[in-house]
Amino acid sequence: MTTRPDRGRPRRGTEDRQAAEQRGRRAERIAALYLGLKGYRVVARRFKSPVGEIDLVMRRGGVLAFVEVKNRADFDAAALAVTPHARRRLLRAADAFIGRHPDAATLTLRFDLVLIAPRRWPRHLVDAFGTDR
Repeated sequence: MTTRPDRGRPRRGTEDRQAAEQRGRRAERIAALYLGLKGYRVVARRFKSPVGEIDLVMRRGGVLAFVEVKNRADFDAAALAVTPHARRRLLRAADAFIGRHPDAATLTLRFDLVLIAPRRWPRHLVDAFGTDR
């Protein structure tokens, strides 16, 4: 019986996904720190629901911001990564968050983006897209 030389090692795709996961988590930490410097407080990180995930839920005063974080080679690529499908997913996840936290509905709700690019300060796009409702 011969053994496969790659047995016991993760497949290449797994390594790529793990690296992407680490980059995403790092970008979310940077975004949370950056928004914290602007006076926002973290309400939730990586809020998961059956309909989608929200990277960060941040609050400042009477505003609750659902924040999508994108880490790309440049800001244009990061902004373009938020597709209409991703926006709809974020809207559905926000509805799920409000369903679990009904008091959040009394706040001003907003959808922000934080764009991360190498060797640049993060870019915060306030009220980046409407609710399309």
